[in-house]
Amino acid sequence: MLSSNIERIKRDIENLARFTSTPGQGVTRFTYTGEHKKAMDYIVEEMKKAGLKVRVDSFGNIFGRREGKKNLPPIMVGSHIDTVKNGGAFDGQAGIVAGLELSRVLKEKDLKLDAPLEIVALIEEEGGRFGGGLMGSRALAGLFEEELYNLRDEEGIILFDAMKYFGLSPEKHEEARLSKGSIACFIELHVEQGPVLEKENKDAGIVEAIVGIAQYNVTIRGRADHAGTTPMNMRLDALLKASEVIQNINRWARQKDDYTVATVGKIKALPGASNIVPKEVEFSVDIRSINESSMKDIAMKIEDNLREMNGEGFETKLTNLLYVKPVFMDEKIRSVLNKTAKELELSTKDMVSGAGHDAMILSNICPVGMIFVPSHRGRSHCPEEFTSFDQLKKGIDLLINAVINLDGEIQAGLDFFPAGG
Repeated sequence: MLSSNIERIKRDIENLARFTSTPGQGVTRFTYTGEHKKAMDYIVEEMKKAGLKVRVDSFGNIFGRREGKKNLPPIMVGSHIDTVKNGGAFDGQAGIVAGLELSRVLKEKDLKLDAPLEIVALIEEEGGRFGGGLMGSRALAGLFEEELYNLRDEEGIILFDAMKYFGLSPEKHEEARLSKGSIACFIELHVEQGPVLEKENKDAGIVEAIVGIAQYNVTIRGRADHAGTTPMNMRLDALLKASEVIQNINRWARQKDDYTVATVGKIKALPGASNIVPKEVEFSVDIRSINESSMKDIAMKIEDNLREMNGEGFETKLTNLLYVKPVFMDEKIRSVLNKTAKELELSTKDMVSGAGHDAMILSNICPVGMIFVPSHRGRSHCPEEFTSFDQLKKGIDLLINAVINLDGEIQAGLDFFPAGG
């Protein structure tokens, strides 16, 4: 069994963490920024050192390719390069580092797989700058187009313009699309972002499914009035109505018994003065579930709730930013991961991911699998996010040897992945 180098893993994680706009306050690396460019340059250089042929697509996704013995669709490994605001050093980055280390080990051992290998660093998974998220993987799956001209960051910069300024070619966005079956499979290593593996003292999680995600923006417009002279029964208070919807969203999610969750994490009231009745409110809604019908049910209830307000003199709007169905990991890949873990004498746990990942989007074009490594105290999306390098090495060792086993299975004449993914 092959083994990764813990010192190289540590070096990569620490070096990538330096590319942040908030030094000392976690890692903040938004898409198409100076920090993003520095991280890209580092990854490209490390890919080249590992003997990979590098290309960058029209969205800024980075690919490092190692040719195989045969003309076959590649096995793809990777994760995302961006972070949330004041995030941690492991979310996304751990999966890219795993791919880099896999490439280095294969080069050192002079081991050539039958299938080509591609390491990918994807952009804007978190949606931290432009919202929506999973942008790089959606571009690969052909699920991203009109947002190029509609999405803006907090400074009002249109996504299309930001890409052009970054030196990319958004007008050629279709060139980033990968056809179904062009990739043999995609494996993503990721930190768990929860406390389960650490609490149960497990080395790795084998992901069975990823919850679906629906993200919306809600706008409620009422009327601005003087806070002291306008009677309570004569107001069109947009913030008051927003609070009613938010309370309802919480209640509707709690009524489900299938691990459905709903979150309002961002809200803005205008004009934003203490002595003026709020005229307009915008807030976000994030709905996640392993059951798509529950996601749709809550969205429908929100629409009905807003429609009732229209009859009371308010103007409302519900905008869908992202909708991804629940995704189940490929059973054959899960079987290989479990088999490989036993060979390495690693303890594992089958898990459902409550967070979204690029793997769920890439399932549209190829079979996918995911490995989780423990998160200390379950912390993530914060500066305290941490996975010990010993634990990360175990997960990367699992990934490396699973890729070799997958390559062997594909070539065993078992029709492991039928043509077309």
